[in-house]
Amino acid sequence: MQNPNDLPSGVLLIDKASGMTSHDVVAIARRQLNMKKIGHCGTLDPMATGLLMLVINRATKIQDLLMSEDKTYTGTITLGATTSTQDKEGEIEEEKEVPDLNQGEIEAVFDEFMGDFEQIPPMVSAIKKDGVPLYKLARKGQVVERKPRSIYVKAYELSRVELPEIDFTVDCSKGFYVRTYAHDIGQKLGCGAHLSSLRRTRSGKFDLERAVPVDALKVASREELVSSFVSLAEISLMRGA
Repeated sequence: MQNPNDLPSGVLLIDKASGMTSHDVVAIARRQLNMKKIGHCGTLDPMATGLLMLVINRATKIQDLLMSEDKTYTGTITLGATTSTQDKEGEIEEEKEVPDLNQGEIEAVFDEFMGDFEQIPPMVSAIKKDGVPLYKLARKGQVVERKPRSIYVKAYELSRVELPEIDFTVDCSKGFYVRTYAHDIGQKLGCGAHLSSLRRTRSGKFDLERAVPVDALKVASREELVSSFVSLAEISLMRGA
């Protein structure tokens, strides 16, 4: 059996493709690196793309630390329809006509979701109720009461408003559900909304610049991947430790 101290450690940044789970990415990395001790920081839904941080070997000890940092997402909100999952993967629950909103009216609602506020997590989430993830209960058609969580938004930007679609960027805290953000903004605008695309572009001090695309991960050699690691020493320097 290999001594863990003889195996490489670090963080491998991945640019996740749509249509796969975060666990799928971990499974590919385990195969390509021939290592079992690999975890990920912050689940990305199958629909979402972008930055997924894999912690490898001794880096698993700083997993919670890395997951606790602020994140940046870009995405698209589609107005006029609410869904069972608050994103495009769910079934449409209610449709309404989208009023002729101008940019100022839309920004006024986004402004209401700035700073510190509370968010009720969606049923389709990994939060557990009596040890069972909510998404498993949701699949059975069950809805349970969820406690509001304190989160915050540092900044947002609207890059395109072509109703019914709004493209946005949001800087937010850990534990922030972008799908719920989209849903709640739709409720405030009076026409409902759901999240139709999502990409994570930053987590803490990490961004997509050094991220390995999933297609490259599938064919990369162990040596190539190890050379892409962000080392534990480099992470200490980045964090000012």
